[in-house]
Amino acid sequence: MFPYSTIGRFHLGLSRNEYSCVETVRYYLTQIEKNSRLNAFTAVYSAESLEKAARLDEKRKRGEPLKRLHGVIIAIKDVICYRDHPVTAASKILERFTSLYSATVVERLLEEDAIIIGSCNCDEFAMGSTNENSAYGRVLNALDETKVPGGSSGGSAVAVQAGMCMAALGSDTGGSVRQPADFCGILGFKPTYGAISRYGLVAYASSFDQIGILANSTEDISLLFDVMNGSDEYDSTALPGKISAFPLQVDAKKKYRIAYFRDALDHRSLDVEIGRALTATLEELKTAGHLVEAVDFSLIDYVVPAYYVLTTAEASSNLGRYDGIRFGLRADPEKPIENIAAFYNRNRSKGFGTEVKRRIMLGTFVLSAGYYDAYYRKAQQVRRMLVESTNQLFRDYDAIILPTCPSTAFPLGDNTNDPVAVYLADIFTVFANLCGLPAISLPFFKHSNGMPFGLQVMTNKKDDVTLLQLAAYLIENNKSRKMTGLI
Repeated sequence: MFPYSTIGRFHLGLSRNEYSCVETVRYYLTQIEKNSRLNAFTAVYSAESLEKAARLDEKRKRGEPLKRLHGVIIAIKDVICYRDHPVTAASKILERFTSLYSATVVERLLEEDAIIIGSCNCDEFAMGSTNENSAYGRVLNALDETKVPGGSSGGSAVAVQAGMCMAALGSDTGGSVRQPADFCGILGFKPTYGAISRYGLVAYASSFDQIGILANSTEDISLLFDVMNGSDEYDSTALPGKISAFPLQVDAKKKYRIAYFRDALDHRSLDVEIGRALTATLEELKTAGHLVEAVDFSLIDYVVPAYYVLTTAEASSNLGRYDGIRFGLRADPEKPIENIAAFYNRNRSKGFGTEVKRRIMLGTFVLSAGYYDAYYRKAQQVRRMLVESTNQLFRDYDAIILPTCPSTAFPLGDNTNDPVAVYLADIFTVFANLCGLPAISLPFFKHSNGMPFGLQVMTNKKDDVTLLQLAAYLIENNKSRKMTGLI
């Protein structure tokens, strides 16, 4: 039908009657069907999407002004509640569960006339970095179907990557939006913790979780963020007030103060080509007049252990609600209940997958009386040190540039028997979640193995607008380099 670029250009085409909302929905439903082998969706809302599109077309015919997301096709990760629609967190324990209410982000999208076309596959309860831990089966990377798309928001990333929607929502607890964006060659944005309400997001680790956006442009991300962010009486961790992010004003002449972690670019886990590409980009920024300096960050090898101690501890508490009594799976309902412990054990054993069980047990272990001080308290101390050092860093710099991932997308099943190797792949993304920082992954490069990779930018808390402005500047600069043959 059309090569989609941005929401603004889509609306321009609608105003010129080049296509209708109904035609647009049909196009994306066809794309979803054509790409069904990628397994990006757990549910597709075909009939209601077409019905809403028809209503929007009638509104336009009557001359009513277009709302900000009029007819925009959005997919949501299957951990975000949408009233009267399934929400399963890609887990058997929530099989056939229908949400009783909508998340705040969903309500805000619908208020602006967005069309939610379906729910996307993910790692079970957002626990994973490959999208292989799903009750619905693994998601495939559209660029190379032998490779993982990343996780846990892999379905959302592939939906955008393969043109099955205009943008998608994911959740980012330790990189679950940015890492699949990097593996799939699209943009992935995690806002400041609390900037977007978590009300209606199935919890993994509450002090880390944040709803994020996967898209193809900073323009779309800034508009969606502008629509969704703001205070919420249903979420006590939501920031007061609103961050005005659209339209995004980019000053091409502005000179930024940029830091990078020497310890990250020299880290043993970082692919040589990725390190070389980032180093060259930093040098080009310095040549363009920006202040670019290396800073020491000796805590880098502590971020992953601290992150997994804290998040699994929170997960063991959050997932205690899935017991088969109030909602969710009740295994073998015909069997008599011997005692409550056996009843819980039966439901959770059959309802939870291997990775979720692993993290619940690890979290229960680090919270236990004999190990609380040795692990949980120590991890909290590391987190405090990271926050303090970051606060100090942002007194001198506007942004931090890091790799998003230490490697490009790896083969399906490559680390199935080595969960620690998968955990270590989060080394450059979990830092933002530990400190509550906004961060974005930008798709700039192509590896000699044919897969994309990018770089990650972070700014200080509540400075999401600067982050998006710098991201837009970097993207334009990268386009100019490609056009002039510099890369």
